[in-house]
Amino acid sequence: MSLLPGLVKGLGVTGKTALRTLFPNRGLRTLIPAPQKGAVTVQYPHEKEAPPDRARGVIALHEENCTACMLCSRSCPDWCIYIEGHKVKAPPRRAGGKARTVNFVDRFDIDYALCMYCGICVEVCPFDALFWTPEYEYSEPSIADLLHDRIRLGEWMETVPDFGAYEPGSEQKVRDVPSFGPDDMAPVRKLGADDAVPAAVEADG
Repeated sequence: MSLLPGLVKGLGVTGKTALRTLFPNRGLRTLIPAPQKGAVTVQYPHEKEAPPDRARGVIALHEENCTACMLCSRSCPDWCIYIEGHKVKAPPRRAGGKARTVNFVDRFDIDYALCMYCGICVEVCPFDALFWTPEYEYSEPSIADLLHDRIRLGEWMETVPDFGAYEPGSEQKVRDVPSFGPDDMAPVRKLGADDAVPAAVEADG
């Protein structure tokens, strides 16, 4: 019974919103139903909104930059990135140099049925091989088709927007960290393994 007041209040809010949607304030025609005038939602897919800048849609792969280092796969909290590669010998960069070992990508899949779009893989990639794109229309009737291979991930590169200027106020802020002198930690250095830590030092540590 304790849930009844909250349930009634919620139904009241829903009812008022439904009435404002069905009968928007239109002067003398207020009592005539016009839900298309009172709706505040976008009628997708008939109406589409442009996603904001730096929107997190699908992730694109620039395969030429990928070295199969597995850093993105190991950092993924959902384990939705699958990478396989092989090593080959490459000629030296300079004449008389030593032959190099280069990694080639055989498989790079992202399972978007598991992805939570945290962006860790894009951030940790040291070679700029992963990019965000604003594309969001890639739903599939079958969940198995949400596994994008390296070919399809490469096709998304065409939709990667050009780099734009940072927004005002988004510059990296450096926090002032207090610096300790050589004598600030002297009491701690003088303590032995069996000595008690002073209360002041224990509170600060």
